[in-house]
Amino acid sequence: MRFRDFLKDKLLTIYLLTFAIITIEIFLLIYPFGRFVKIYIPASIIGLYLVAIMIEYFSKKAFYQKLEELLEELDEKYLINEIIKMPGFLEGKILKTSLEQINKSMLEHVNKYKYLQEDYKEYIELWIHEIKLPIATSKLVIENNKNTVTKSIDEELDKVENYIEQALYYARSNTVEKDYYIRKNNLKDMVNESIKKNKNSLIQEKVTLNIHDLEQTVYTDSKWLIFILNQIIQNSVKYRKADANLKIEMYAKEGKENCILYIQDNGIGIKKGEITRVFEKGFTGTNGRKANKKSTGIGLYLCKKLCDKLAIAIELNSVQEEGTEIRLVFPKGSYLV
Repeated sequence: MRFRDFLKDKLLTIYLLTFAIITIEIFLLIYPFGRFVKIYIPASIIGLYLVAIMIEYFSKKAFYQKLEELLEELDEKYLINEIIKMPGFLEGKILKTSLEQINKSMLEHVNKYKYLQEDYKEYIELWIHEIKLPIATSKLVIENNKNTVTKSIDEELDKVENYIEQALYYARSNTVEKDYYIRKNNLKDMVNESIKKNKNSLIQEKVTLNIHDLEQTVYTDSKWLIFILNQIIQNSVKYRKADANLKIEMYAKEGKENCILYIQDNGIGIKKGEITRVFEKGFTGTNGRKANKKSTGIGLYLCKKLCDKLAIAIELNSVQEEGTEIRLVFPKGSYLV
């Protein structure tokens, strides 16, 4: 807050004061007052006004300067109202009161939409759990009536289940901390569980698996990690080469500070310019826009989001027409949440 700007804001009162002093001087000329009185009265008025202006300027400058400093330091700037103190001048008090009312209104607005979001999330989760029952019943019917047609239907139901699971985890992805439990897990057991969940598509596509060196212990939530592995395996199957058998290799290496799970395939790979964008929400890339792939751009986005929540680093390297490697880096340590 510059003094020059402050004076510009006071121009009207300065003009009025000047007019008042000139008027007083005119009246003093009419009466036989001494020179001292004629000088003392306007000088006193000007002096007192300047003192009042300086007091007002420095009090406002201190308040607004502190306000700017706090705003610079705060990441969540809407919390400024909780930090600043009630100032001693009227404009500051009005500002403080207005901020309180604005903040209250904002919180009510946010809580309204938060409630609507929670309500919608609960509905989605309920719907997902309800839809699982007819799918399970359909699979039971297929199991008891095996033929070429029911086999194809079973394969399609597997895809439906995968999309339903993806929708469930997407709905919960913003509140992972309320639904996960970090504990010691065997990496091999989680990989095997993921392979088991995808066995139908792996068998159908005649995928060659090379699983080794997975006897490692990591600290994570097994349910969420298995979902992440499912998305990676499903991507490998989806983006396989049409003229070659798909090969997936999974192994782990233990370092001083972490344990790294490697997942490699010999699929169609990813264009060099698209590798840095594969974890973006909705990004499908060149491969995903092909008619036979029909990508949603959600799978790897969810993997990255959940890995961040679980403190797992996810890294991806790929060479087009050669294959893709994904690394899951588990930090060492036993933290429980």
